[in-house]
Formats: sequence, structure tokens, C-alpha cells
Amino acid sequence: MNELVSSNSIDCDNCGKSGARIIHVSRSYGKGTGLLVIENVPVVSCPHCGESYLTALTLREIDNIKRNRTKVASTRPVPVAALLQQKKNLGLRRRRR
Repeated sequence: MNELVSSNSIDCDNCGKSGARIIHVSRSYGKGTGLLVIENVPVVSCPHCGESYLTALTLREIDNIKRNRTKVASTRPVPVAALLQQKKNLGLRRRRR
């Protein structure tokens, strides 16, 4: 996932501490022929509480894009890969009791 980080820090809406940053990411919605990828989505990310969230304004704009996808979206071929998840390959171990 490509992330662009804003240099301005803001107050986190979750914990109230200063230092949250806006990162820009790509988000996907739907699947198969209904897949829509929205690039440059601003996400507020807080290093103090670990919360990441979208603002109400961003959510409204995403809804607008989803409603008008045929007018505002372009079609591009995208390679797709699947991650095969196996416990031994992910480094997960059982806890001993």
C-alpha cells in the first residue's frame, strides 16, 4: 500500500493528543467486477493510541465517488495476487501454558 504522510500534526479525535498525522492511502471497495479502488484517501493516523480513522468529510466524498463511479472513475488493468496463509509461514506459534 502506498502511503504519503503529511508533515502537519493534528490532534487525534480518539485520544485528544497532538501528533496525529494524515497519511494518504489507496482503499478498495467491493470485489470482482464491482471493485472500485480510490487513491489518495486521507486517513488520520495517531502514533499515541494507534487509531486510524477517516473524517466525516472524507467519508462523504467516498460515498459521492461510489455513487458516481461511472462518471469519475477510470478503468485500469490491475495485477492481483493472493497471499496463502499458513500458520507455519506467518511465524505464528502456539502459546505454551
